Amino acid sequence: MLPDRNFFYELADAARAETLPRFRTGTYVTNKLEGGFDPVTEGDRAAETAIRSLITEKFPAHGILGEEHENVGLDREHIWVIDPIDGTRAFISGLPVWGTLIGFQSNGRATMGLVDQPFTGERYFADGTRSWYRGPDGERQISTRDCKTLGDAILFTTSPHLFAGSDKSRYESVESRVRLFRYGCDCYAYALLAAGHVDLVVENGLKPYDVGALIPLIEQAGGVITTWEGGRPEGGGSIVAAGSKAVHAEALKLLSGA
Repeated sequence: MLPDRNFFYELADAARAETLPRFRTGTYVTNKLEGGFDPVTEGDRAAETAIRSLITEKFPAHGILGEEHENVGLDREHIWVIDPIDGTRAFISGLPVWGTLIGFQSNGRATMGLVDQPFTGERYFADGTRSWYRGPDGERQISTRDCKTLGDAILFTTSPHLFAGSDKSRYESVESRVRLFRYGCDCYAYALLAAGHVDLVVENGLKPYDVGALIPLIEQAGGVITTWEGGRPEGGGSIVAAGSKAVHAEALKLLSGA
């Protein structure tokens, strides 16, 4: 038995009950990185615990890959990929561009995924075939837009300061060619791309739980998401997502150094 939309929404509701009451409340923050800043909040840990509990009860044979707790059964056919608060820095800053990411893989391939933004009341869901938006203005199927050239594209990245060395120069070669670029949206940028509002997202240093839910959302909305080398993105790393094949191809040529 495979999960359905109702179960994904049940998981998101459980996470929301832990995250939303802590948003904009000065919630306790722990730094996970010695010599730097990699924040985690009590909301991250509580939300992932709530999600894991429901998965274990409903699908005990499934594996779980998450950010805050120990991974389980990564050699199994079906694996859940969880980031309870993607955009923790935004969360602790009071910006409503963080989200709960819940992805589902079968045989190593991302097939279903959900992005939940509790504060705005928006959900973006890939059901295995199509991508959907649900928010204050109702529910509808979504798709990427067919931007024809990089020069007409709107680009998002979390922060240009995350790029260094050759990654920095390659990213800047893309940024210099787009029509408009913006910073700081974390997972929300990918949701905007899937819904046809922006055209390109370029990031690096991502973990599997950062992209697990986003891959099917982009692909089932008609977009393309790969590594900078053009490979499958399930393992994370340097990622480029585009709403059209044309924009992806132009960006990929610059990012890959081809």
